[in-house]
Amino acid sequence: MEWSVITDLIDPSLFIVLAACWVVGYMLKQTPRIPDWIIIYVVTAFAIVVTLFLLGFHVKSVLQGILCGAVSVYSHQLIKQTKEGMGGGGKT
Repeated sequence: MEWSVITDLIDPSLFIVLAACWVVGYMLKQTPRIPDWIIIYVVTAFAIVVTLFLLGFHVKSVLQGILCGAVSVYSHQLIKQTKEGMGGGGKT
């Protein structure tokens, strides 16, 4: 599967939301009181809320928010697992 398939699913105006999800996820990861398993839910909820305000209150907006949150977490894990697999360690 090519990366362009995923990017075609997300509205181009929401790439900033995707970047914001990365930042929110990183900040939550650095917070010791927040368990890792909660981060995906917070990032996804953040993406849905922001997308609803940007695109309007429609079902498509919710789906776009879910996609933004999911791609954000997936891409972070892809980078993290690749670093670990190549022997770089990297606890991010």
